[in-house]
Amino acid sequence: MASILRFRKLRYVVPAVKCSSVGFESFDQSPKIDQKLDKKEDVISANNFSLEISKKRKQPRRQPKEWRCLDSCCWIIGYLCTTWWLLLFLYNCLPVTLLQVPELPGVRLKHEGLTALHPVVFVPGMVTGGLELWEGRSCAHGLFRKRLWGGSFTEIFKRPLCWLEHLSLHNETGLDPPGIRVRAVPGLVAADYFAPGYFVWAALIKNLAKIGYEGKNLHMAAYDWRLSFQNTEIRDHALSRLKSKIELMYKTNGNKKVVVVPHSMGVIYFLHFLKWVETPPPMGGGGGPGWCAKHIKAIMNIGPAFLGVPKAVSTIVSAEGKDVAYIRAMAPGILDSDILGLQALEHVMRVSRTWDSIVSLVPKGGETIWGNMDWSPEEGHVCDFSKKRHSQPSLSDNKVNNSEVKRGFRVKDPVKYGRIISFGKAASVLHSSQLLTVDSKDFLLTSASQNVNFSRGEAWMEYDEMSRESIQKIAAAKAYTTTTLFDLLRFVAPKMMQRAEAHFSHGIADNLDDPKYSYYKYWSNPLEMKLPDAPDMEIYCSYGVGIPTERSYIYKLSPSSRCRSIPYRIDSSVHGEVDSCLKGGVYFADGDESVPVLSAGFMCAKGWRGKTRFNPSGIATYIREYRHKPPATLLEGRGIKSGAHVDIMGNVALIEDILRIAAGATGKEIGGDRIYSDILRMSERINLRL
Repeated sequence: MASILRFRKLRYVVPAVKCSSVGFESFDQSPKIDQKLDKKEDVISANNFSLEISKKRKQPRRQPKEWRCLDSCCWIIGYLCTTWWLLLFLYNCLPVTLLQVPELPGVRLKHEGLTALHPVVFVPGMVTGGLELWEGRSCAHGLFRKRLWGGSFTEIFKRPLCWLEHLSLHNETGLDPPGIRVRAVPGLVAADYFAPGYFVWAALIKNLAKIGYEGKNLHMAAYDWRLSFQNTEIRDHALSRLKSKIELMYKTNGNKKVVVVPHSMGVIYFLHFLKWVETPPPMGGGGGPGWCAKHIKAIMNIGPAFLGVPKAVSTIVSAEGKDVAYIRAMAPGILDSDILGLQALEHVMRVSRTWDSIVSLVPKGGETIWGNMDWSPEEGHVCDFSKKRHSQPSLSDNKVNNSEVKRGFRVKDPVKYGRIISFGKAASVLHSSQLLTVDSKDFLLTSASQNVNFSRGEAWMEYDEMSRESIQKIAAAKAYTTTTLFDLLRFVAPKMMQRAEAHFSHGIADNLDDPKYSYYKYWSNPLEMKLPDAPDMEIYCSYGVGIPTERSYIYKLSPSSRCRSIPYRIDSSVHGEVDSCLKGGVYFADGDESVPVLSAGFMCAKGWRGKTRFNPSGIATYIREYRHKPPATLLEGRGIKSGAHVDIMGNVALIEDILRIAAGATGKEIGGDRIYSDILRMSERINLRL
């Protein structure tokens, strides 16, 4: 019994007791000896236990590992990736009955008897099209014909600087740098998905397939979206290939006209094509004045950036928008930390300033369209987007819900949207008489004093070559409208603007019969070109509404004084009152999160409505607005009623409209105009000679 008790004691004092010979010899001894041994062992065990504890206390504690910002970034990326793949797993593995996915529009319309009739051509917008490597530097070994843009984006993490170098274009020509050839991915896979699980055109392709579409009558007009539009023809013959493809689809599908579906920047790219295809060579495609009337049934523009987007300005000035400004406010120093050496925005600016296509998206039409220092078409707009109304338009009033229009215009202090960029909140609200005026001569004098050297060939170095006095002088001017904005852009990005302004124009034509407008730089501006002579063709402006969309910005000088830094940034600390249009240094208006309603809808609402000097043949135009409704649960994905700029491609109402038009319906047959926003009143306030 004593042995058993001793064994139990040994179990509880294991860390301090050593198995001595005495302990094992005691098994055959008398109870008295066992008691003595028990007492001795208890004393030894207690002493050893106390010594062990004292040793542990004397040992220095291990210092916790220092937590670095880089560790935080790695953990954040890990959490995001894990969450992303978990959601994808759940989406693909959960039963369909649990997800309650509604019937596809294509399946429902097929039951109604709809079948493929007119060939369909997609024209993707900026960023959404894939790019692959055909020739590269030594750092890009093993990437031949691998995607550098679109897809998994794994090369960003493996070799980021090499990746950025190969996405850049030549800073002098706007074409390929020596030893690098990056080209658009061909076919429907070019833009069906932007990244794994993130669809762009995939939902529309799937629904078109349900009513009989396939490769012979469905085409993706992929192009290198970084280039100026005419350079896509000069380098890749992209416009010639699109012309040949449309002609082939027309002939092989029973002489049925083509329905073209451009998205975002692809809208103005195809606008350029409409002029190019009928212009005689060598500048144009030589199709003749009746080519569009013969080959095109309808152009269904999705999220059209006809008149540009203000966020293109913030991209050029500071390589940021509302999202980047928000990240800076939440985690200051992460994006441009000296310690981490990321300088993310500087790298983004260095690359993006070689892309001429960005300049095509700078607002067009000047103060006539976008407003001046004290006036704008959106004047009086209410920005309480939290109280969205999701009811459908009544059948009796299919065009405009007038009650909603009236409710959308009740605000005490009108926002001065015409000031695209203001330095300081006061400059965005004060009357123009209280602000300094901006003179283009000041920019010329300042530019001359810079003595800028472009021999280095790196666009983002232009800021580094500006004197601190010049930088501060720009901020002192306080506010910039679309008239003075171009002087600002030419000053902060002279090389980019010098190169790109040879390919794009942003004004309003006085006389469209002037021979100068036959030059290609005017073809992507709807205010400086005529639509083709095709009276039977239809043009649709289809876009989302009800989402706060960037309209103008409040800037400040950057606190950083180091070299190779961006001296200006959006002042994310500036906010308005409750239900104000000003949040985080950005004034918001109605739109689809990227393109304001003004840019997306004006040409269909007024500029091309009826016979005008911009639409001499009277092509029918229709406005189809889709009020944004966010997904009710995570299982809905990005929403089947979304009005967001890219997510709208999965909007069932939009998909149904496209399928009906492709199957032979007209604009009147699908209901004509459907308007929720205030685009008609905005258009009335714009004094444009038609």
